[in-house]
Amino acid sequence: QVQLVESGGGLVQAGDSLRLSCAASGRALSRYNMGWFRQAPGKEREFVAGISANGALTRYADSVKGRFTASRDNAKNTVYLQMSSLKPEDTADYYCAAASALYSVYASRAQYESWGQGTQVTVSS
Repeated sequence: QVQLVESGGGLVQAGDSLRLSCAASGRALSRYNMGWFRQAPGKEREFVAGISANGALTRYADSVKGRFTASRDNAKNTVYLQMSSLKPEDTADYYCAAASALYSVYASRAQYESWGQGTQVTVSS
């Protein structure tokens, strides 16, 4: 399995931007569909964004569409989540996940086989 480590979380104000990174080791990320999920206190973990193995396809939750952008650099074995116009309701622990798929972008947690430990994002009003 691929090992994933997220970074870039922090405390920001509403309207600010933040970029999360997810660095992989153990396997080449170029064969994985990558997803970003988040989990707020007391809530289920939910899909935020996903990107196909070659970066050609992306998919976003309605709540973040137009504000968040998923990207990847397979040469660096790293994926990113650029978050703009952050809102207090974006406050959550953010996780990256990997699924063995070349041409799909999954939104279901069950289809992801490897997960990072998460990074916390707090947006103050």
